[in-house]
Amino acid sequence: MYALLFRLLFRRMDPERAHHLAFRWIRLAARVPVLRTFAAAVLDPHPRNLRTEALGLRLHSPFGLAAGFDKNAVGIDGMAMLGFDHVEIGTVTAEPQPGNPKKRLFRLVADRAVINRMGFNNEGSAAVAARLAARRPVLRTTVGVNIGKTKVVPEAEAVADYVASTRRLAAHADYLVVNVSSPNTPGLRNLQATEALRPLLGAVRAEADRAVPDRRVPLLVKIAPDLADEDVDAVADLAVELGLDGIIATNTTIAREGLGLRSAPALVQETGGLSGAPVKARSLDVLRRLYARVGDRLVLVGVGGVDTADDAWERVLAGATLVQGYTAFLYRGPFWARGIKKGLAARLAASPYATLAEAVGADTRKARA
Repeated sequence: MYALLFRLLFRRMDPERAHHLAFRWIRLAARVPVLRTFAAAVLDPHPRNLRTEALGLRLHSPFGLAAGFDKNAVGIDGMAMLGFDHVEIGTVTAEPQPGNPKKRLFRLVADRAVINRMGFNNEGSAAVAARLAARRPVLRTTVGVNIGKTKVVPEAEAVADYVASTRRLAAHADYLVVNVSSPNTPGLRNLQATEALRPLLGAVRAEADRAVPDRRVPLLVKIAPDLADEDVDAVADLAVELGLDGIIATNTTIAREGLGLRSAPALVQETGGLSGAPVKARSLDVLRRLYARVGDRLVLVGVGGVDTADDAWERVLAGATLVQGYTAFLYRGPFWARGIKKGLAARLAASPYATLAEAVGADTRKARA
């Protein structure tokens, strides 16, 4: 049914307008108790063998929604209703900003991909913090908060900008993510260099500890698939040195060559970050490299090109304790998370591994043996 709806309605609409329309329907459904309960019962299975412990948290499954879908924390219960066992909101910046000029979101249907140059459009960390503080959850899910740099803030003042968001948001986050890997904010990816990343992550860690003295808020960093292998290694080593809790691999790519893209050249040449199926191979390579480097010292989150249960299982075997998706949701619809989790549970049951934790990184360990 969703495939027909996508063909007849959403595919004919501007992608950003379609996103807002679909998200509005999800939020409305989540506000109706009977409808919410019924939808969650159908769409949110809880296979017992997928229960996961990560970042000091207990989750129904490892599968969640990547940052970018719910930028302002307005639909967390709606996404939990659809079966996402963690929802990462944002990216949130210290100051509100409209993002880049429209048109800024493009579907590459032939490639099951999306190009976006949204530019961190959001209401700012003060508004999002107030919304999270006032939230009364009706469905259980883990909430991650992804923070980024305000566009007008110079790169030299980026640390203070991230610290301001941390001060406001850390208390409301089950985990916190420093995003230094979006290609749509000028200069942001320069912060992935270890000489810039070290003081940034150190300052965010210190501010999170000051803002929330009664618990440790897990801190992760999100990196780009376009990093050279030696830079991936350097970020991994830095994360271990600083005592970070995890790394999210990966964000969107600015690459176009060598991805076998079939969409019209005019679409492929749009600037911005490419997500979806074409990113899968490189994101998986980065994940494997990270796991080979850090093992179980960090929680790795696999994201980028996750479309099917096989993709999710492959991320687990490569080293991901948690798995996220986003772009495939736009193409698959509301039953997508349900299918991922049921398929993942079936693959684990058919595997030689007694638990999901035992499966994490199994293929990478074998390749290195």
